[in-house]
Parts: sequence; C-alpha cells; structure tokens
Amino acid sequence: MPRPKSDSKFRVFMQENLLTMLTVIGVFAGGLVGFIIKNSTGDWTKREIMYISFPGEIFLRMLKCLIVPLLVSSITSAIGGLDLSMSSKIATRAIAYYFITTISAVVLGICLVTSIRPGQGAKIVEKRMESVDKASKVLTPDTLMDLIRNMFTDNIIQSTMFQYRTEIYENTSLSPPLPMEEWDFKPAQREGSNVLGLVMFSVILGTTIGRMREKGQLLQDFFTTLSEAMMTITSWVIWISPLGVGFLIAAKIIEMDSIAATIQSLGWYFITVMLGLFLHGFGTIAVIFFLGTRRLPYRFIAKLSQVLATAFGTGSSSATMPLTIKCLDGMGIDPRVTRFVIPVGATINMDGTALYEAVAALFIAQYREMSYSFGTIVAVSITATAASIGAAGIPQAGLVTMVMVLDTVGLEPKDVSLIIAVDWLLDRFRTTINVMCDALGTILVNHLSKKDLQKVDRLNDEPHELMELGANGHDKE
Repeated sequence: MPRPKSDSKFRVFMQENLLTMLTVIGVFAGGLVGFIIKNSTGDWTKREIMYISFPGEIFLRMLKCLIVPLLVSSITSAIGGLDLSMSSKIATRAIAYYFITTISAVVLGICLVTSIRPGQGAKIVEKRMESVDKASKVLTPDTLMDLIRNMFTDNIIQSTMFQYRTEIYENTSLSPPLPMEEWDFKPAQREGSNVLGLVMFSVILGTTIGRMREKGQLLQDFFTTLSEAMMTITSWVIWISPLGVGFLIAAKIIEMDSIAATIQSLGWYFITVMLGLFLHGFGTIAVIFFLGTRRLPYRFIAKLSQVLATAFGTGSSSATMPLTIKCLDGMGIDPRVTRFVIPVGATINMDGTALYEAVAALFIAQYREMSYSFGTIVAVSITATAASIGAAGIPQAGLVTMVMVLDTVGLEPKDVSLIIAVDWLLDRFRTTINVMCDALGTILVNHLSKKDLQKVDRLNDEPHELMELGANGHDKE
C-alpha cells in the first residue's frame, strides 16, 4: 500500500529542517534552564559555571578550529576560479553593499538615540572590570594604524594565531604623570587569528593563481579540495550545535547578577539598541535587498534560522562562518560567491556593532550631560564605522573599539563600564544581525552576478564545479 503524499512531504520537511528546529529548541531550552537554575538555587561559583558551559566551549572550539583553513581555502579557491575582471566585479558589489548597510546602521542608530535620548535620567550602578581597564589603555591613532598593519601581515603563519597590537605603558617614575599621548609604546602580539591579514593574503594568492592559468591549476585544485574537506567536517560539527548553544546560553544566564535590575537600570538604552537592530535587520536591509533583487528577504531569513540561532548562542560571527557557507550552499548560491563574500563579510561587515557603538557613545554622552554638536555626530558616524571594521568577530570584541568612539566624543575610556552589564546580551543580538546581513548580502551579490558567472562558465565551456553540501551532508548537484 503506497504511503500518502502528505506523509512523504512531512518526512522531507523534517529531514530538511530537523537540525534547524533542534538548534532553535536548544536556544530556548538553554535560556529556560538557565532561568530555572538561577532562581531556584544560590550563587554559583565560577568553576561551577565553567562546568555548565563546558559542552558549549567544546562546540565553540571545534568551530573556531575550522575558521583559518576554511577562510584561506575558500577565498583563494573562489578568487582563483574567476578571472580578474569577474573577481573585481564581485568584490566591488560586496564592498558597496557592506558600505551602504554599515553607514545606514550608524545613521539609524544616531537618529534613534537622539530621538529617544535614553541617557537622560538614567540611574546606572558603575562597575569596574578588568576588561574595561585593558580597553582603556589604547589610543585611536594606534588602533587605526594597527588595523592597517594587520591587513599587511609580515608573517602569514603567525597571523593564524596572533594579531599585531601597539601597547602603551606609563613611566611611573616620572612626576607629574604624562598624558597618554606621551606614554611609551611597544609592538605586541595579541592572541587570536589575524583574520584581516589572512583575507588580504588569500585574495592576493587567489588572484595570482587565476592569472597563472594552467600553471596554477595544481594549487587551485588543492585549495578547492581543502575547502570541500572543511565543509564536510562542518557538516559533522553542526550536529552538536543544539547541545553546545543550549549550554552556552544557560551558563551566561546563570552568570548574570540580576537580570531584572540590569534591564531596569539600562532599560531605555537596551530598548534603543534592540529597536535599532530590529529596524535595521528587518527594515533597512530588507529594503536594500528588495531594491537589488525585487524579492523580499524574509523567506531567506527563515531558511537561515539555524545559522542565526548559532550566531546568537556563540556570539561570534567568525565561528558561525562555516555554518553560514554550508547553509547558503544548500540554498543553491554559487560557491564562488559564497566562499568569497562570507569570509570577507565576517571580517569587515559589522552592521550591528556599528549601530551599537554609535548608540552607546551618545548614550554615555547624554548620561554625563555632555552637549554635542552636529560635527561630533558626524565624527561618531565615521569612527563607529571604522571601529566596526576593526572589531574582531569574537564575543564582546567591541569593548576595545568602543574606546575609539568614546575618544571622539571626548569621554573617558572608563565610561565603557556604564554599559558593561548588558553588553554580553546585546553582543549576541548584534552578532545575529551581522551574520544575517552577511548572508543576505551574499544572496544579493549572487543575484547581481548571475549573468556574469554564466558568461564565465560558457567561456570555460563547462560549469564551475565546487561541492555544495545539502542539509544531510550529501553532494548536491
């Protein structure tokens, strides 16, 4: 007896969406368990919280392990598989999209914070934290120059593990103390992959391989195969995501002092940032996407739900990158576009971070009852955009770049401590918007480049072959 068609459709639906549903369930289950444990037991020690977050930490480490080989192989194979003119067209469209969305996010954030004015009358319990103290000891010129230094790395192997950073330190033997601009400085290496340097190197290497044609085919095949291998490993790792994300969120909620008190003290600031992120993600980006494709993006956003849930749970756009590429491959996006646009976007396109930093700087200025001119607002816009590019795609990386924006307004770097209480939660929401913007930008660039890519395929007399992994891990033609 043949099975009903409805049963067959339901089975196909479950096969295609099971992982997504499990990840979303993991997010809500982690939050619920965290609230229950926090309200039913006493204070937890750091070690006990570490035990809770351990499964999530393992998941995050596995994802981060894939970042460097996937980033280098993906960008190199994508650029190497195209001629120079095609690569430049895709890059130009992607960068134009990044620039427009980032500026739009900053402008939207400034409009909201100047209209709502959340800093007036706010009552905040100021905290001193070690991360704030470290973030305070930087200068804006050093941060901007370090951004450029990291783009042009002097050691590609070292860039897989460390980033260049200029450290300043005070000579305590002098009296009176010197201003920070006159402190001594020295080059240092900060732990964490120099993604900007790796991206730049990969783009140049891919361009070189493409120009070498037949001589470079062996290298092109190597990076293509490596990229496919990393995506296969990704398809194995993502089945741990529901468990890992759930434990990460539960541990974070248990770690919070008092959720109600935190939201109460920073309520209007929290609402302003959340409103800005929502309007940008589902309004501004949707309009830009519609103008470019003549289609609404919400159906694509629904298909990205598992990626977005993972981005929220990990708080890292870089760690989510392998999942984003895999998901877009399953949606039929050209791998040559996906493997170039997503790694670059995860590095330099931080819309949510740009909006957040603009709102935070003006919020603190309002709280300190400091007047600011239109010129200051323009300066905040430019600095927030630059700071978002320099922000690493890791949890709470915006604390360091926030110092740049505060310096523009003339505020003390230690004022970062005013918003630290809700930073971890807002960080997850803005990371989700960052990842969503990257994915929709890839779909948009793919749509605009479709005819050019088809022309390249006809000239090569065969379609470009790169393995696209479906939801079940099998090859998809």
